[in-house]
Amino acid sequence: MNGTSRRVVLLASDQIERTIARLAHQIVEPDDVRNGLVLLGVRRGGEALATRLAAAVTQIVGRTPVLGFVNIDRYRDDHVTHDNAESQIPVDVTDRIVVVVDDVLYTGRTVRSALDAVTDLGRPAAVRLCVLIDRGLRELPIQADYVGRSIPTGKREHVAVRLATVPSPEDEVAILADSP
Repeated sequence: MNGTSRRVVLLASDQIERTIARLAHQIVEPDDVRNGLVLLGVRRGGEALATRLAAAVTQIVGRTPVLGFVNIDRYRDDHVTHDNAESQIPVDVTDRIVVVVDDVLYTGRTVRSALDAVTDLGRPAAVRLCVLIDRGLRELPIQADYVGRSIPTGKREHVAVRLATVPSPEDEVAILADSP
């Protein structure tokens, strides 16, 4: 960012915890998820959120959903590599309900890459998308099924998510922007 920038906290840790609980309830609401729910966190941004959602789902339904993580770097169309960690998907996704989990939905390119990765693993019964923040400004026709908060942003703004795998007082969502 050039010059001075401003930082505005959009969600504090208690608000994030309530949002995760609401998302977990929405995920388990459809009847079809009771027979094979798989939560796949997109590496790195979606890992902590997927872990927290799995814990919340377990509290709600009394069964732990399958939890995995998918590295989408080889599926990206912008040739950007962010992570060397391998995907960890402990089950065959065929005929299961897969919920792809990420922290921020922006252009849709990360989600497109995640969809490519999931379909390389098998043919799920359905693939749904859960995001903590939808900031708009899509480049691809992608829409989340479960959204924590919709926060319209500008291209010069950045949504910073700090989220641990267990609730933490440091958890927060902030927007960073250049000052005029």
